[in-house]
Amino acid sequence: MLLVHCKDDTTVPYYQSLEMYDSIKTINPDNRLLLFDKGGHGIRGSDIIGDEAWQWTIEFFQEYLSSRIEKDDPARPEEKVNPAIEPTYVDVSYGPYERNVMDVWVVDTPKPAPVLISIHGGGFYRGEKSVSNRLLRQCNEAGIAVVTINYRFSDEAIAPAQFYDAARAVQFIRHNAKAWNIDPDRIASSGGSAGAGLSLWLGFHDDLADPDNADPVLRQSTRLTCMAVNNGQTTYVPRHIRDLFPGTDTYLTSPIGKLFGVDLKKLDDLPQEKYDLFIQVSPLHHLTKDDVPALFTYRSAEDAPVIKRSVGIHHPKFGLELKERMDKLNIECQVHADLDGKDELRAKVTMDFLKRHLGASSK
Repeated sequence: MLLVHCKDDTTVPYYQSLEMYDSIKTINPDNRLLLFDKGGHGIRGSDIIGDEAWQWTIEFFQEYLSSRIEKDDPARPEEKVNPAIEPTYVDVSYGPYERNVMDVWVVDTPKPAPVLISIHGGGFYRGEKSVSNRLLRQCNEAGIAVVTINYRFSDEAIAPAQFYDAARAVQFIRHNAKAWNIDPDRIASSGGSAGAGLSLWLGFHDDLADPDNADPVLRQSTRLTCMAVNNGQTTYVPRHIRDLFPGTDTYLTSPIGKLFGVDLKKLDDLPQEKYDLFIQVSPLHHLTKDDVPALFTYRSAEDAPVIKRSVGIHHPKFGLELKERMDKLNIECQVHADLDGKDELRAKVTMDFLKRHLGASSK
């Protein structure tokens, strides 16, 4: 709740607002009191400070509504909306687990088409397979097939389960490439936050193909052509995150603890296998000179202050650190920051990047 009061209000005494604020503050510490010296009783309609009062009110609700979604959560999962184009195949099972399902949008092209995999975010513990309607339409117009996937949540199985689910999804797509008119040599991945991390891990990890496996799906390659991700983390090593954001508690972001099944408050006193696991699923630590291009987009500016965990865990510093390393290896890496409210620009840089690396053109 936001209480707004003017000290010169003759209808409601000043002390009543103070008493009410003292009471509601004990119920919820996020409740606030905004005081003005002048403005009278109808403060938001005041000619003196009406505009300022409204601005403070709007900012309060923006922050509150954002925190309801993001509080201590590294991922706002994409809102589930009805797709603008109906998928060709729905809930196709790609693995043995209940959440190993994908939706597929096949495109009608004379030659096998490239494909974009969209991996949902949600802190590895929530979310649902999805793709934005804007991206879906643009891919369809460019002759790019689209696949959205689900994967196991961290409350069902801790890491690396989610990462190997994503890898199997890539292999399953390749296994069905001929039936779906897909070019197995042109596969890109995208996603936000957790979906970004999974995409980057696929792009940098060594090929997981097992040519002699009895399962024909697992004989397929897991390699990608490129990655285009949003608000992505490049590492899930808590000590690395602590060093990247000194003086903040970003590294204590609770879904990371859930992902690994650890208490991050005991970070420096964990079993060695947990430190090894952090490295195992962190994209940054798999980067080698034979890896593929990456594009990052971020809502926040490069110098955005880390005022809460959800800001830190989605900060451009992740992408910028990786870009330094990729630049040294002469691998293309783009980082576009400060894109909050600039959806058209973000869509443009993403599609330009994807079409260039996938060799896509209009149908």
